[in-house]
Amino acid sequence: MRLACVLFLGLLPLAGIAGSSEHSPAAGSAPRYHLIKQVPVPGGLSWDYVTVDAAERRVYVTHGTQVDVLSADTFDLLGTIPNTPGVHGVAIVHEFGRGFITAGKSDSVLVFDLKTLKVQSEVKVGKKPDAIVYDPATSHVYAMNGDADSATVINAADGKVVGTIELGGGPEFAVADGKGRIYVNLEEKAETVSIDSKALTVVDHWPLAPGKTATALAFDPLTRRLFAGCRGGQLMVVVDADSGKILTTAPIGERVDAAAFDPATKTVFMSTGGGTVSVYQQDSDKYTLVENVATHPGSKTMGLDPISHNLFVPANIDGQFTVLVYAR
Repeated sequence: MRLACVLFLGLLPLAGIAGSSEHSPAAGSAPRYHLIKQVPVPGGLSWDYVTVDAAERRVYVTHGTQVDVLSADTFDLLGTIPNTPGVHGVAIVHEFGRGFITAGKSDSVLVFDLKTLKVQSEVKVGKKPDAIVYDPATSHVYAMNGDADSATVINAADGKVVGTIELGGGPEFAVADGKGRIYVNLEEKAETVSIDSKALTVVDHWPLAPGKTATALAFDPLTRRLFAGCRGGQLMVVVDADSGKILTTAPIGERVDAAAFDPATKTVFMSTGGGTVSVYQQDSDKYTLVENVATHPGSKTMGLDPISHNLFVPANIDGQFTVLVYAR
């Protein structure tokens, strides 16, 4: 994860946005999310993605050269996976009892045991792997090589590399639809790429024009909508995952870097370094701003627990690395 994305609101139809002219929550909507816990965690002050394992009730927070594992229910620190230089993302694969960690400074993916949290092996990939995603349709893990303009594909069963896909630009975040498609934001090219995960081939490049620098990405499997977070114009871009058509845009905060979709509440979240999480309610292809949750300056990433609906937001609180927990 790195830079930004620009989309100018006036250049796209606004029919799908409620309350967008004010860039404020819809009239009469009361704030729903509030801070319930601050969890101080030992270690440095750098961090990246947060991965919530809802089934096993764990929260994986990438943090400097380690991954901290919290309870999704008590928020206690359950363990730490050390020696993960330049850590960015975590992918969980329950089928094989393994997790996969991108270590950007060693150009590798670390494979660890989900029960013991012990690293089992190291897989060399491309330069500076960043985001990582599991594709259940093929049982493959995709590591996005930020400085190599490629994705390394790893067999989750044995940890072996099965291929490399040239993407035509530096990848940022990625999501899988579970049916054989991987979607990747190309940061500087301001495109969303569609990959056929069975053929290991890029099948579409969808420009996010007039956007620039695509970062965050989330997916709604029911309506097959992609939600791309874009920085410069401070907008969420809603994209049809089958056609690549931009359906609408909506305003968010500055320096967005993480997105999430809650299928139970039909809510989209965009976390920004400006210290807010923009919360949108989905109603077909209409998106109403419910609230801008105040978090902390620099807290550009987050994780969503789809069971409790809590948000986990890393922060630097007076020189202490802290995970902030927000609840409805």
